[in-house]
Amino acid sequence: MLTRAWGIARSLVIYHGQPGRHRRLVRFYGQFLGPGDVAFDIGAHVGSRVRAWRSLGATVIAVEPQPDLLRVLRAFFGRDDRVVIAPIAVGATPGTAQLGISTATPTVSTLSTAWRETVSGDRSFAKVRWDRSVEVRVTTLDDMIKEYGEPAFCKIDVEGFEAEVLAGLSRPVRALSFEYLPMAHEAGLAVLGQVESLGDYEYNYSPVETMRWARESWLSAAELVALLGEVRPTGRSGDVYARLRAS
Repeated sequence: MLTRAWGIARSLVIYHGQPGRHRRLVRFYGQFLGPGDVAFDIGAHVGSRVRAWRSLGATVIAVEPQPDLLRVLRAFFGRDDRVVIAPIAVGATPGTAQLGISTATPTVSTLSTAWRETVSGDRSFAKVRWDRSVEVRVTTLDDMIKEYGEPAFCKIDVEGFEAEVLAGLSRPVRALSFEYLPMAHEAGLAVLGQVESLGDYEYNYSPVETMRWARESWLSAAELVALLGEVRPTGRSGDVYARLRAS
């Protein structure tokens, strides 16, 4: 019980307790979202993006399968009729799956056993333990779009399960993001390939939680691959952003 409370408190401090962080999120995501837009937060965690996107006037579909984090989301946003809290995961096909939970560090709980094996050899994950698991219901992005409408922005932060999430999407969305970890470089490139197959996108990169662009101009897929090659030796993670090119 103490470990669970510590893990949640740690996430709340990191994602809600830093002065100025909310303002930076609002300013950054204002490039993608505005009043009346629909936003998908796949891996909502403790809802820092949900809060920022609501400040921008968007309707938010907050997807989070972890029971402890669902309690946090319901406490924060349960009375907001423009936030849908979906207690599910997203994958390639509807069904169920086993979610590996890290009680002390819930931000790295994952549906991907392969990802766990990949990152566990990295020094930054040396103390992480996935000490329990729960069965969760799985839907697809295509089914979410049918239910909630086309998202203006879709954040995918699912600790190595990004490829499966995108496998359940058959058409381009206006803009999306996915997490990049240098220790899982090849997996990140595979996810980029999936995004490329969906539509005519351009890309940029933001180092972890900085809410700043790595490049002033948006990049082609090949230019992004070169940039990630520069990032990889630093060992510092971040997020890849993709937006459809203007026609």
